Amino acid sequence: MKTKTSSLLPVLFAIAAGALIPHPATFAAPHKAAKPAAHQKAASNKKAAAAANALPPLAAETALAANAPALPAKAWLLMDFDSGQVLASANADEALPPASLTKMMTSYLIEQALRSGKLKPTDLVSVSENAWCRGTSAESCMYLPLNSQATVIDILRGIIIQSGNDASKAIAEHMAGSEAGFAKLMNAEARRLGMTHTNFVNPTGLPDPAHKSSARDLAILARAIIRDGAEYYPLYAEREFKYNGIKQGNRNALLYTDPSVDGLKTGHTAEAGYCLVTSSKRNDMRLISVILNTNSPQARADQSRTLLGWGFSSFEKATPVQPGAVVSTVKVSFGKADTVAVGLGTPWLLTVPRGTQVQTAVELKPGLEAPVAKGTVIGKVIATSNGNPVGEAPLVAQAEVERSGFLLRGWQHVMKWVGR
Repeated sequence: MKTKTSSLLPVLFAIAAGALIPHPATFAAPHKAAKPAAHQKAASNKKAAAAANALPPLAAETALAANAPALPAKAWLLMDFDSGQVLASANADEALPPASLTKMMTSYLIEQALRSGKLKPTDLVSVSENAWCRGTSAESCMYLPLNSQATVIDILRGIIIQSGNDASKAIAEHMAGSEAGFAKLMNAEARRLGMTHTNFVNPTGLPDPAHKSSARDLAILARAIIRDGAEYYPLYAEREFKYNGIKQGNRNALLYTDPSVDGLKTGHTAEAGYCLVTSSKRNDMRLISVILNTNSPQARADQSRTLLGWGFSSFEKATPVQPGAVVSTVKVSFGKADTVAVGLGTPWLLTVPRGTQVQTAVELKPGLEAPVAKGTVIGKVIATSNGNPVGEAPLVAQAEVERSGFLLRGWQHVMKWVGR
């Protein structure tokens, strides 16, 4: 008889709000219902164990709005996607084991290679004995057969959705010859992104004393994935993926319970605890949350909900300068026009505590001379609240100013000298 267990996974995820995916054996045979009494006893024991292992609430060390939550994790952080500004955090820069959150860098490097043409979605990746998962319950796998080949796009799905260690190792060997070689690529990219408390040893997140990252660094990486990967970012919201006859659900419980959540990644090892990096977009605001080393799948989901809920209720978007508005007019020397209008090059949105009054001040480069190309940066506008800076944006020329002819330029030089 064909098993129905795998088809029930999304429902089970929504009910459990964080339960781990079962061992592949559960996909191969129908699950026998536990006796009610035994089930209740097991649930009670599980709750008791979780309570015993719970960390004390960790209060915010930095927060840009009042009443930031205290969360029982070793580190946590909330970031505004648009600006990259940290809205609240605790222990944000401690280097901790990231478990499978590591695979965000693995998938990011694959996506970059796809965008650059170094990889094609249909390229075939071979599965070596080193990459092959032996079917144990000790690690998450895509279940790629030994010595088989899989397409890059399937490998990418297996990493993002199924958290496949085998997929991560196989692509590492394909792109860099070995896991160690791929780790060098990972660390070079981490440095480029400004991840200053990160060192990767492997593409999977399997335990190693030197394999570390921080909440701030992982938020920086998540922001890069969203910003740079419009074509591939929708994969992070996919709830399930079937490969080799095995359907597995995404372990991110929030994908099943919060329609505003569209990524990113879970992680768990005994050393790292339960971890979750989440992105949620509501109206015109996107927030990224990071929870590191809490005590259960339920806890990482609940704490992420709490942190995101606080963020969306405590902050709002402000538009200090309207798009298309002329902010100032700048004098231009030796041009066919004496002045040029300046304004924003792109729309500018700030994330500020609700009810914040924002003021702006303009700083312009002195001594502007023609020629001036449209779009040239010639200053900046600074936003402040109660005297404190809350953001800034470049100001650009709204039109081209050509250099004046020889005779006119000579006359302008004379008038400039006379006017001293």
